[in-house]
Amino acid sequence: MAVSESLLATKVKVEPLTPRIGAELSGVDLTGELSEEQVGDVRAAILAHRVVFFRDQQLDGSHQLAFARRLGTVTRAHPTLPANSEDPTLFDLDSQAGAAANHWHTDVTFVERPPTFSILSALTIPQVGGDTLWANTVAAYEDLRPSIRALADDLRAVHTNGQDYGRVDIAEAKGRVRPEQLDHLKRFVSTVFETEHPVVRVHSETRERALLLGGFAQRLVGHSSSESVDLLRTLQTYVTRPENTVRWRWREGDLAIWDNRSTQHYAANDYYPERRRMERTAVVGDVPF
Repeated sequence: MAVSESLLATKVKVEPLTPRIGAELSGVDLTGELSEEQVGDVRAAILAHRVVFFRDQQLDGSHQLAFARRLGTVTRAHPTLPANSEDPTLFDLDSQAGAAANHWHTDVTFVERPPTFSILSALTIPQVGGDTLWANTVAAYEDLRPSIRALADDLRAVHTNGQDYGRVDIAEAKGRVRPEQLDHLKRFVSTVFETEHPVVRVHSETRERALLLGGFAQRLVGHSSSESVDLLRTLQTYVTRPENTVRWRWREGDLAIWDNRSTQHYAANDYYPERRRMERTAVVGDVPF
Protein backbone atom coordinates (compact mmCIF):
# COMPACT_ATOMS: atom_id res chain seq x y z
CA MET A 1 0.00 0.00 0.00
CA ALA A 2 1.35 3.45 -0.94
CA VAL A 3 2.42 5.71 1.92
CA SER A 4 0.62 9.06 1.86
CA GLU A 5 2.56 12.29 1.32
CA SER A 6 1.52 13.58 4.77
CA LEU A 7 3.12 10.52 6.44
CA LEU A 8 6.35 10.99 4.51
CA ALA A 9 6.54 14.72 5.23
CA THR A 10 8.85 15.88 7.99
CA LYS A 11 7.02 17.75 10.71
CA VAL A 12 7.89 21.43 11.05
CA LYS A 13 9.42 22.07 14.48
CA VAL A 14 8.52 25.39 16.14
CA GLU A 15 10.61 26.88 18.96
CA PRO A 16 9.27 30.22 20.32
CA LEU A 17 11.94 32.86 20.89
CA THR A 18 9.95 35.17 23.19
CA PRO A 19 6.46 34.88 24.73
CA ARG A 20 5.00 37.54 22.42
CA ILE A 21 6.85 37.39 19.10
CA GLY A 22 9.23 35.26 17.09
CA ALA A 23 9.89 31.55 16.57
CA GLU A 24 12.66 29.50 15.01
CA LEU A 25 11.43 26.81 12.62
CA SER A 26 13.39 23.69 11.72
CA GLY A 27 12.93 20.19 10.30
CA VAL A 28 12.33 21.21 6.68
CA ASP A 29 14.51 22.08 3.69
CA LEU A 30 12.97 25.02 1.85
CA THR A 31 14.95 24.23 -1.30
CA GLY A 32 12.90 21.03 -1.67
CA GLU A 33 9.27 20.36 -2.49
CA LEU A 34 7.21 20.98 0.64
CA SER A 35 3.94 19.18 1.23
CA GLU A 36 0.70 21.12 1.69
CA GLU A 37 0.79 20.11 5.36
CA GLN A 38 4.28 21.57 5.81
CA VAL A 39 3.34 24.84 4.09
CA GLY A 40 0.24 24.99 6.30
CA ASP A 41 2.41 24.48 9.39
CA VAL A 42 4.73 27.30 8.33
CA ARG A 43 1.79 29.61 7.65
CA ALA A 44 0.20 28.78 11.00
CA ALA A 45 3.51 29.52 12.76
CA ILE A 46 3.77 32.91 11.02
CA LEU A 47 0.25 33.86 12.10
CA ALA A 48 0.87 32.70 15.67
CA HIS A 49 4.38 34.13 16.18
CA ARG A 50 4.32 37.10 13.71
CA VAL A 51 7.87 36.41 12.44
CA VAL A 52 9.63 33.07 11.94
CA PHE A 53 13.24 32.20 11.19
CA PHE A 54 15.00 29.34 9.42
CA ARG A 55 18.72 28.76 9.89
CA ASP A 56 21.13 27.71 7.13
CA GLN A 57 18.71 27.35 4.22
CA GLN A 58 21.06 28.73 1.52
CA LEU A 59 18.24 29.66 -0.86
CA ASP A 60 18.93 31.18 -4.25
CA GLY A 61 16.44 33.57 -5.85
CA SER A 62 14.49 30.85 -7.66
CA HIS A 63 14.08 28.80 -4.46
CA GLN A 64 12.95 31.83 -2.52
CA LEU A 65 10.38 32.78 -5.13
CA ALA A 66 9.11 29.20 -5.38
CA PHE A 67 8.51 29.10 -1.64
CA ALA A 68 6.95 32.59 -1.58
CA ARG A 69 4.42 31.48 -4.19
CA ARG A 70 3.26 28.75 -1.80
CA LEU A 71 2.14 31.55 0.54
CA GLY A 72 0.33 33.66 -2.07
CA THR A 73 0.75 35.76 -5.20
CA VAL A 74 4.17 37.41 -5.34
CA THR A 75 4.20 41.15 -5.92
CA ARG A 76 6.78 43.49 -7.44
CA ALA A 77 9.79 43.89 -5.18
CA HIS A 78 9.34 47.62 -4.42
CA PRO A 79 7.18 50.47 -5.82
CA THR A 80 10.12 52.84 -6.49
CA LEU A 81 13.45 51.08 -5.99
CA PRO A 82 15.06 49.00 -8.76
CA ALA A 83 14.42 45.27 -8.68
CA ASN A 84 16.92 42.47 -9.15
CA SER A 85 17.89 42.21 -12.83
CA GLU A 86 16.94 38.52 -12.83
CA ASP A 87 13.35 38.99 -11.65
CA PRO A 88 11.26 42.11 -10.82
CA THR A 89 9.85 40.35 -7.75
CA LEU A 90 13.30 40.01 -6.12
CA PHE A 91 14.44 43.05 -4.14
CA ASP A 92 18.21 43.37 -3.65
CA LEU A 93 19.00 45.10 -0.33
CA ASP A 94 22.72 45.80 -0.51
CA SER A 95 24.41 48.17 1.94
CA GLN A 96 27.05 48.94 -0.70
CA ALA A 97 24.24 50.43 -2.80
CA GLY A 98 23.02 52.51 0.15
CA ALA A 99 20.15 50.26 1.23
CA ALA A 100 19.33 50.51 4.94
CA ALA A 101 16.03 50.50 6.81
CA ASN A 102 17.11 51.64 10.25
CA HIS A 103 13.74 53.01 11.31
CA TRP A 104 10.71 51.21 12.68
CA HIS A 105 8.29 50.52 9.84
CA THR A 106 5.83 48.14 8.27
CA ASP A 107 6.77 47.42 4.65
CA VAL A 108 5.53 49.94 2.04
CA THR A 109 2.46 51.16 3.95
CA PHE A 110 2.48 54.20 1.67
CA VAL A 111 0.68 52.12 -1.01
CA GLU A 112 -2.95 51.03 -0.96
CA ARG A 113 -2.22 47.31 -0.48
CA PRO A 114 0.88 46.68 1.63
CA PRO A 115 2.25 43.13 1.40
CA THR A 116 0.74 40.31 3.43
CA PHE A 117 4.05 38.50 4.01
CA SER A 118 7.66 39.56 3.49
CA ILE A 119 10.42 36.98 3.01
CA LEU A 120 14.06 37.95 3.56
CA SER A 121 17.15 35.82 2.93
CA ALA A 122 20.66 36.61 4.16
CA LEU A 123 23.33 36.56 1.44
CA THR A 124 26.21 38.50 2.99
CA ILE A 125 26.38 39.24 6.72
CA PRO A 126 28.95 41.32 8.62
CA GLN A 127 31.01 39.61 11.30
CA VAL A 128 29.32 41.72 13.98
CA GLY A 129 26.16 43.81 13.73
CA GLY A 130 23.42 44.02 11.12
CA ASP A 131 20.74 42.45 13.35
CA THR A 132 17.04 42.99 12.62
CA LEU A 133 14.37 43.64 15.25
CA TRP A 134 10.65 42.94 14.90
CA ALA A 135 7.75 44.22 17.02
CA ASN A 136 4.28 42.76 17.59
CA THR A 137 1.66 45.39 16.70
CA VAL A 138 -1.24 43.21 17.91
CA ALA A 139 0.28 43.05 21.39
CA ALA A 140 0.87 46.81 21.21
CA TYR A 141 -2.83 47.42 20.56
CA GLU A 142 -3.82 45.08 23.38
CA ASP A 143 -1.44 46.95 25.73
CA LEU A 144 -3.21 50.27 25.16
CA ARG A 145 -5.18 51.72 28.05
CA PRO A 146 -8.93 51.49 27.27
CA SER A 147 -9.27 55.26 26.77
CA ILE A 148 -6.31 55.40 24.38
CA ARG A 149 -7.58 52.31 22.56
CA ALA A 150 -10.96 53.96 21.99
CA LEU A 151 -9.19 57.01 20.54
CA ALA A 152 -6.93 54.91 18.30
CA ASP A 153 -9.92 52.99 16.90
CA ASP A 154 -11.24 56.21 15.33
CA LEU A 155 -7.98 57.55 13.91
CA ARG A 156 -6.77 57.48 10.32
CA ALA A 157 -3.22 58.27 9.23
CA VAL A 158 -1.60 59.39 5.98
CA HIS A 159 1.40 57.23 5.03
CA THR A 160 4.00 58.54 2.60
CA ASN A 161 7.51 57.76 1.39
CA GLY A 162 8.16 61.48 0.84
CA GLN A 163 8.80 62.74 4.38
CA ASP A 164 11.29 62.20 7.19
CA TYR A 165 12.87 58.82 6.27
CA GLY A 166 12.72 59.69 2.56
CA ARG A 167 13.78 63.35 2.82
CA VAL A 168 16.97 63.82 0.83
CA ASP A 169 17.44 67.38 2.12
CA ILE A 170 17.30 66.21 5.75
CA ALA A 171 19.81 63.46 5.03
CA GLU A 172 22.18 65.94 3.36
CA ALA A 173 21.85 68.38 6.26
CA LYS A 174 22.96 65.70 8.73
CA GLY A 175 26.29 65.59 6.89
CA ARG A 176 27.04 61.96 7.73
CA VAL A 177 25.37 60.27 4.78
CA ARG A 178 27.53 58.53 2.20
CA PRO A 179 26.98 59.26 -1.54
CA GLU A 180 25.50 55.79 -2.19
CA GLN A 181 22.97 56.36 0.60
CA LEU A 182 21.89 59.68 -0.93
CA ASP A 183 21.49 58.03 -4.33
CA HIS A 184 19.37 55.32 -2.72
CA LEU A 185 17.14 57.94 -1.04
CA LYS A 186 16.69 59.81 -4.32
CA ARG A 187 15.49 56.62 -5.99
CA PHE A 188 13.26 55.88 -2.99
CA VAL A 189 11.36 59.18 -3.47
CA SER A 190 11.50 59.18 -7.28
CA THR A 191 7.71 58.73 -7.12
CA VAL A 192 5.98 60.05 -4.00
CA PHE A 193 3.00 58.10 -2.68
CA GLU A 194 0.43 59.23 -0.11
CA THR A 195 -2.13 56.73 1.15
CA GLU A 196 -4.63 56.93 4.00
CA HIS A 197 -5.03 53.93 6.32
CA PRO A 198 -6.80 53.29 9.62
CA VAL A 199 -4.48 53.49 12.64
CA VAL A 200 -6.05 50.26 13.87
CA ARG A 201 -6.44 47.54 11.24
CA VAL A 202 -8.29 44.24 11.50
CA HIS A 203 -6.11 41.30 10.48
CA SER A 204 -7.73 39.72 7.42
CA GLU A 205 -7.09 36.12 8.62
CA THR A 206 -7.00 36.12 12.41
CA ARG A 207 -9.44 39.05 12.92
CA GLU A 208 -7.10 40.51 15.55
CA ARG A 209 -6.69 44.27 15.83
CA ALA A 210 -3.22 45.75 15.28
CA LEU A 211 -1.69 49.22 15.24
CA LEU A 212 -0.78 50.29 11.69
CA LEU A 213 1.90 52.92 12.22
CA GLY A 214 5.68 53.09 11.69
CA GLY A 215 7.95 55.59 9.99
CA PHE A 216 5.76 56.12 6.93
CA ALA A 217 2.74 57.27 9.03
CA GLN A 218 3.30 61.02 8.96
CA ARG A 219 0.11 62.73 10.02
CA LEU A 220 -3.37 62.02 11.34
CA VAL A 221 -6.45 62.96 9.34
CA GLY A 222 -8.35 65.82 11.00
CA HIS A 223 -5.57 66.67 13.47
CA SER A 224 -2.99 69.43 13.50
CA SER A 225 0.69 68.73 12.95
CA SER A 226 1.51 69.01 16.65
CA GLU A 227 -1.39 66.75 17.65
CA SER A 228 -0.36 64.23 14.99
CA VAL A 229 3.24 64.12 16.23
CA ASP A 230 2.22 63.68 19.86
CA LEU A 231 -0.43 61.04 19.22
CA LEU A 232 1.67 59.03 16.75
CA ARG A 233 4.66 59.08 19.10
CA THR A 234 2.52 57.97 22.04
CA LEU A 235 1.02 55.05 20.12
CA GLN A 236 4.37 54.04 18.62
CA THR A 237 5.94 53.69 22.07
CA TYR A 238 3.56 50.80 22.75
CA VAL A 239 4.78 49.01 19.60
CA THR A 240 8.48 49.16 20.47
CA ARG A 241 8.27 48.21 24.14
CA PRO A 242 11.04 45.63 24.72
CA GLU A 243 8.52 42.93 25.74
CA ASN A 244 6.86 43.28 22.31
CA THR A 245 10.07 42.79 20.32
CA VAL A 246 12.49 40.10 19.17
CA ARG A 247 16.03 40.57 17.81
CA TRP A 248 17.59 38.19 15.27
CA ARG A 249 21.33 37.80 14.78
CA TRP A 250 21.77 36.75 11.17
CA ARG A 251 23.98 34.07 9.70
CA GLU A 252 24.48 33.70 5.96
CA GLY A 253 21.82 31.39 4.58
CA ASP A 254 19.14 32.36 7.13
CA LEU A 255 15.58 33.14 6.07
CA ALA A 256 12.99 35.27 7.89
CA ILE A 257 9.27 35.43 7.07
CA TRP A 258 6.99 37.93 8.78
CA ASP A 259 3.35 38.89 8.76
CA ASN A 260 3.33 42.48 7.53
CA ARG A 261 -0.18 42.92 8.94
CA SER A 262 0.91 42.48 12.56
CA THR A 263 4.54 43.62 12.79
CA GLN A 264 7.02 46.43 12.41
CA HIS A 265 10.74 45.90 11.96
CA TYR A 266 14.04 47.77 12.20
CA ALA A 267 17.36 46.84 10.56
CA ALA A 268 20.27 47.99 12.72
CA ASN A 269 22.73 49.98 10.61
CA ASP A 270 25.79 49.48 12.83
CA TYR A 271 28.25 47.54 10.67
CA TYR A 272 29.88 50.02 8.23
CA PRO A 273 32.32 49.57 6.48
CA GLU A 274 31.40 45.88 6.32
CA ARG A 275 28.82 44.73 3.80
CA ARG A 276 25.30 43.45 4.45
CA ARG A 277 23.32 42.08 1.51
CA MET A 278 19.83 40.62 1.70
CA GLU A 279 17.19 39.58 -0.84
CA ARG A 280 13.48 40.12 -0.24
CA THR A 281 10.27 38.94 -1.82
CA ALA A 282 6.74 39.89 -0.84
CA VAL A 283 3.24 38.47 -1.14
CA VAL A 284 0.38 40.64 -2.42
CA GLY A 285 -1.63 42.18 0.41
CA ASP A 286 -5.13 43.50 0.92
CA VAL A 287 -6.48 46.97 1.66
CA PRO A 288 -6.28 47.56 5.45
CA PHE A 289 -9.71 47.97 7.05
